[in-house]
Amino acid sequence: MKTFKKLTAVFLLLFVTVSVTAQSKIAHIDSQSLISEMPEVKEAQAQLEKLQKTYATEIDASMKEYQTKLQTYSADAQNQTDVTNQARQKELAGMEQNIQQYQQTASQDIQKKQADLLKPLIEKARAAIQKVARAQGYDYVIDGTQGGSLILSDGKDLIEDVKKELGF
Repeated sequence: MKTFKKLTAVFLLLFVTVSVTAQSKIAHIDSQSLISEMPEVKEAQAQLEKLQKTYATEIDASMKEYQTKLQTYSADAQNQTDVTNQARQKELAGMEQNIQQYQQTASQDIQKKQADLLKPLIEKARAAIQKVARAQGYDYVIDGTQGGSLILSDGKDLIEDVKKELGF
């Protein structure tokens, strides 16, 4: 009797598994790889690099000005009064603080620009993935990006079809 119950349970479990598998089609895609290959991403990267160079140039100029004043003030410190030297130290400390704040602001601006440029590309890729998956009858598409929720990797990889949909 116990064997019959076990055998019934195994057949029931097998039937449920086969039924669920037969009802759902699953595919996977590495969305990060897809997005990185989109032509628009190269344009966005060029814009970001240009912005980074602009900030780097401005920071370098400020650092050179700071270094020049530091050398000038250090060489001339013995010939100045304590009040003048203290004022110069405060000026240098203020310059250093301004440079650090500008570096932080630049970093935040670059991150914001990156997010602003990538958001529409991510949405475009997501829409194309959904369109291709629906056209091919897939119920689920699992993102196989590292750190993503990869449940099954035996499904069809849609990357080539989505690239065609996007025109590259």
